[in-house]
Amino acid sequence: MRKLILLIVFGLAVGALFGQLMQSLPGYWFIRVGDTSVQTSFWFGCVLLLATFLVLHFLLRALVRLRRPVSRIKVWNSRTRHRTAMKRTVRGLVALAEGRWKRAEKSLTKAADDSGTPLVNYLSAALAAHYQGRYEQADVLLKRAHHSTEGADTAVGLVQAQLMLDRQQFEEALATLTRLEQQLPEHPQVLKLLKQAYLSVNDWDGMRRLLPRLDKHRLITEDERRELDQRVYRELLVQAAQQPDNLPRVRSLWADMPDNLRGEVELVGLYAEALIQGGEEGDAERLLRNALKEHWDTRLVLRYGLLNVDAARQLVYAEKWLQERPNDPDLLLTLGRLSLRNAYWGKAQEYFEASQRQRPSGVVCAELARLYANLGDHSKSQLYYRQSVTLLDKSLPALPQPSDMTR
Repeated sequence: MRKLILLIVFGLAVGALFGQLMQSLPGYWFIRVGDTSVQTSFWFGCVLLLATFLVLHFLLRALVRLRRPVSRIKVWNSRTRHRTAMKRTVRGLVALAEGRWKRAEKSLTKAADDSGTPLVNYLSAALAAHYQGRYEQADVLLKRAHHSTEGADTAVGLVQAQLMLDRQQFEEALATLTRLEQQLPEHPQVLKLLKQAYLSVNDWDGMRRLLPRLDKHRLITEDERRELDQRVYRELLVQAAQQPDNLPRVRSLWADMPDNLRGEVELVGLYAEALIQGGEEGDAERLLRNALKEHWDTRLVLRYGLLNVDAARQLVYAEKWLQERPNDPDLLLTLGRLSLRNAYWGKAQEYFEASQRQRPSGVVCAELARLYANLGDHSKSQLYYRQSVTLLDKSLPALPQPSDMTR
């Protein structure tokens, strides 16, 4: 209301000012064309001139609009279609989030051509088709997505790789991701999907090369890094050991292995087995001996007793360990075996019997039975054979036997 009053007051003031000017500045317009002349006051002529200008201006604008009615209709139609496409896109994305795949695919596909973001529409529609099991249609939509937007190679490739992994098309996914890796070697999502693909196809060499970058970008936790490191090198050592004349590869893997893994008992055992198969039992003996100084483990102790190297020196080392672990049944078993290899029959008997006292074992009983049989004491040999069978029988699963079936 206040603005209206101010506007009225301003209009009255301007009118009064022009009235004063008209009285103080008289004049006239005189126009003559041929025999016709027109004369009017100066101020009325100004008003008439201004009115004529305004009429011509609006008339020209109307004529311009009338000259391009089709284009204006097209613009209006385009805006309408765009608004409709946006509504359909929103409905499709909502349906996708709710798991209504068929409705989502239909809405997103229809809206794609008129949408301002066709790439989003086609990629989302491809996901919806994939979740319905319509894999061929999903691939068609991915191709449309690729052609719809320039520079969409990465986005389309990542979605395509993810869908291939979901379909268990691991080789195809790895090929796609390898191509993306060449273009974007540090892209986090590419690296994460590569990890999944390498694990799926058991490509342990590829996984070994990938791990530093996963760690660099913090895409895996410290615990996961340690677990993957151990798994990768375990599998690589197993693969390398299975191939003949591949000892240089085994040594290279061990040298490349992180320091913290060289103390892992399982990896030490695998490396030792690879060395033994390669004819390097001396290196295997040093490896096991040094590993036992750092990490005492039953598996390594027992494997140490089966090496075919300098048995006398091995026995010396093992007897030093016995001073620190006088009641270790596995060490006593190993000492018994090393004594046999040195032809110390009495000492072997003592060590085997000491191991048996610490922990009754079918294996130790079998060793004693064999030793007494070769010494000519068949009664004791039979006794330990029976004990061996009894102990082994206790470790077998409980299954029906013929005596039970006849009752």
